[in-house]
Amino acid sequence: MQAFIKNVIPSEMNNMRIEIDEFIELYNEGKCELVDVRVPMETKVWQVNFGLKIPANEMPERLEELPKDKLIVVACPKSDRSNMARMWLATQGFEVKYLSGGLLGLMEHLKGGKAKTIKI
Repeated sequence: MQAFIKNVIPSEMNNMRIEIDEFIELYNEGKCELVDVRVPMETKVWQVNFGLKIPANEMPERLEELPKDKLIVVACPKSDRSNMARMWLATQGFEVKYLSGGLLGLMEHLKGGKAKTIKI
């Protein structure tokens, strides 16, 4: 954890998050996996029909569901929970980033004709 916290400096912040366009590119190439960390009540209200749905509080018991050979991109509506999940997953040895703009930003980006840019 000490090595992890030493990297929490402005020059390293870009390594902790991924922009939506880069996420879509890597997802389409099969190089990353989206992990929706919202609680079930939230995913029932509005859904993202791709990626894994693993609430942040269930991560310790469900680590085996995460691919070890891909970048993990965690997301919540904005970024608070996903950044906390990212920090924890990084301490568990995963290559992980949080989605800049969160799921709300992703949905805004994909609305209309842009939805066809992601391969589901």
